[in-house]
Amino acid sequence: METTDAFAGLECADCGAAIEATAEAHRCLECDGPLDASYDYDAIDLDRGTLEGRPADSQWRYTELLPFARETAVTTREGATPLVDCPDLADELGVGRVLIKDEGRNPTGSVRDRGASVAVTAATRSDAADVALPSTGNGGQAAAAYAGRAGLESHAYLPSRSGFTNKAMVNVHGGDMNVVGGRYGDAVGAYEEALAEHDDWYSLRAFETPYRHEGIKTLFYELVEDLEWDVPDAICYPTGIGTGIVGLAKAAREFEELGLIDETPALYAAQASGCAPIADAVADGRDDHAPVERPDTICGELEIPDPPAGSWVLEALRETDGGAVATDDPDILESAVRVAQTTGLEPTPSAAAAASGAWELADRGAFDGDETVVIVNTGAGNKEADVLRSHLMGQGI
Repeated sequence: METTDAFAGLECADCGAAIEATAEAHRCLECDGPLDASYDYDAIDLDRGTLEGRPADSQWRYTELLPFARETAVTTREGATPLVDCPDLADELGVGRVLIKDEGRNPTGSVRDRGASVAVTAATRSDAADVALPSTGNGGQAAAAYAGRAGLESHAYLPSRSGFTNKAMVNVHGGDMNVVGGRYGDAVGAYEEALAEHDDWYSLRAFETPYRHEGIKTLFYELVEDLEWDVPDAICYPTGIGTGIVGLAKAAREFEELGLIDETPALYAAQASGCAPIADAVADGRDDHAPVERPDTICGELEIPDPPAGSWVLEALRETDGGAVATDDPDILESAVRVAQTTGLEPTPSAAAAASGAWELADRGAFDGDETVVIVNTGAGNKEADVLRSHLMGQGI
């Protein structure tokens, strides 16, 4: 497998076992833990001036901190999304500044494009012909898009409650779309059965491939550059599986290791109260989560009752002196509408959990009043416009 010069291989997040860079591993061979890409940071020559001299055209401008070279990447110019100043929200939250990182501007309308680009690139480097994953919706759409661009067959397993747009676009991109049961767990079960029957399929499941959170980490690089190298005080990220939190924490460590920043932001995982295993674990002071027995939230992208790397997500929150927050569905939907009406931006219901979480943190007194807070909008609202419109209709609007 051809890799970038500084890419040193894979390392188990649980036991620390090392795997060579050329290996095609998905889980730790010692303990079956999730793997993380590792780098020789001493071999990376990257400074602010070098980055400022490059066009902000895609996440692959950070190729030194990715496993694969830009010229080999499967890319549709994902990344380079705007960081939008929202002064009215800052006034409402009682902080110095609020900015929204609008990932809905990515090619398939969600942050999942970042991880799909890197993971599908890895699949092509491994000479895979088929890729497969279970998904709540956006991940399946992104995987189908990038697999189609790479000339690979894709197989997505989605619960029936996934949005119509996600399911339709999996098919439009040429993917094999399998609708299974009503919940994400049903999709995971069907995916695992299919993978057992097709041992030549390349898995794109989050934390089963080491590369999806590796793509998402570029989001942090971009927003720090957009802030002219000032690090925000807090980042609120809507959290289901947790690739975003893990990726952001890693990116902050990397930029600090390279001397590009001097501090790291507090990361906050925002969840829906109907399925909040990470927030519950934080509230209880636990190092690992307990699976949610009866998940129930309208935020389908967040309805992950048993995240496969929950302890890793919790470690990332502790490392950054952050935390987690869960809010009710009506509050999340109201936050989505408030963001749309105040800023002109369009979050999906699941993405709006980050805004709702920021309001909740402000109400709890988590902010002193002069902070810079970044809210990540992980998906374009028009994917689930029917849900948001139904919320308005329920209010008589």
